[in-house]
Amino acid sequence: MPELLDAIEIETVKNPTASVIWLHGLGADGNDFAPIVPELRLPKAGIRFVFPHAPVRPVTINAGMRMRAWYDIADGANRREDERGVRASQVLIEALIAREKERGTKAGRLVLAGFSQGGAIALHAGLRDPERIAGIMALSAYVPVGEKLSAERSTANRDVPIFMGHGSDDPIIPLVRAEQSRNLLKSLGYPVEWHEYGMPHSVCPEELTDIGTWLRKVLGP
Repeated sequence: MPELLDAIEIETVKNPTASVIWLHGLGADGNDFAPIVPELRLPKAGIRFVFPHAPVRPVTINAGMRMRAWYDIADGANRREDERGVRASQVLIEALIAREKERGTKAGRLVLAGFSQGGAIALHAGLRDPERIAGIMALSAYVPVGEKLSAERSTANRDVPIFMGHGSDDPIIPLVRAEQSRNLLKSLGYPVEWHEYGMPHSVCPEELTDIGTWLRKVLGP
């Protein structure tokens, strides 16, 4: 079993029965989204939020600078995908999922979430997880290694709820890239809840409201 990633954890109550594993974007760390938990306005829901720190690795698009990243990016259009890095991060996320199960969270009470690179890994790992999870949330993200999804996807998660939110003015991951991923998922029968916001590569208050609503729906009261 791989070494567990260091993570920031926030429990909304003692002994929570649900877990949200939330993955940050390129160059950030687990601190990036931890402050937004109160803004989700979840009504006394017993949730453990896990915000792991990605491994530090050289990133080609940033002149080989070492930073936290879930996989390498060779060019801005993401045309040459680092499939090996994506799959390595999948293994790390599977280890975090296993730990949440050991701590009492059933698979059906677990959400994989992420922003940008983190959202891509959430989709990649969640759609391949052998047990049905509660949902997948991908913010300003896309499906990596999409051409292999049909062959590799888990039958247990063939109808897993998916939340996708994206900015219409995103210069990092263009809206059309996310729309292509949404269309791929829908063509495979996944129930995608799609939200488009007038923002760049970021998160806005309206999206946080929608995230809170969606989490209440997939995790229950």
